[in-house]
Amino acid sequence: MKKISELISLFDSYKKLGTCKTKNKSLLIGRPYEEKPYWWLIKFFAPASKKQIKELEESIKIPDVYKEFLLKYANGLNYFLGTFSLDGYRTNYKRIPEEAIQQPFDILTPNTYERPKNAKPEYFFIGSYRWDGSQLYINTLDNHVYFCGRYDATPLKEWNSFEEMLVSETKRILTLFNENGEKIDEAQSTLPV
Repeated sequence: MKKISELISLFDSYKKLGTCKTKNKSLLIGRPYEEKPYWWLIKFFAPASKKQIKELEESIKIPDVYKEFLLKYANGLNYFLGTFSLDGYRTNYKRIPEEAIQQPFDILTPNTYERPKNAKPEYFFIGSYRWDGSQLYINTLDNHVYFCGRYDATPLKEWNSFEEMLVSETKRILTLFNENGEKIDEAQSTLPV
């Protein structure tokens, strides 16, 4: 996953809007509004601990490629106020803003409570798009990543690997926003298809 470590540098132009390293070591980049101190454009959540992964795996089996991402790179991420997000281990659901911004969306939710009815057992859901709630999952039989609707796991797009998906989606999403983090065309879909 060599290319994943290079992703943060793609957001260098947004550092002029500010950066913050939180108490739990998450990296926040680009605060677009002074009056909204908890809004950050880019969030790379601090890597998960082995203990947290072990706790997650008491409920769900995490594919090795995604487990590596959570442990080595980021416990999930969030681009442009939820336009694209990858899920991770969530420690609490407190509504305290400074704690909430340091946590990813919970990976248990799409894999247990909100799983599409036609999702096969080998589908492991990893993220979503704010545009319409569409989801991403890894098929654990081949480690390919698939894009699907919110309530229907029928694949609409495929990537050969998690790394390929993350790098290409990051670059694509960056083209949808200007240097101030504003969407260039409000009517344009942020989805990959």
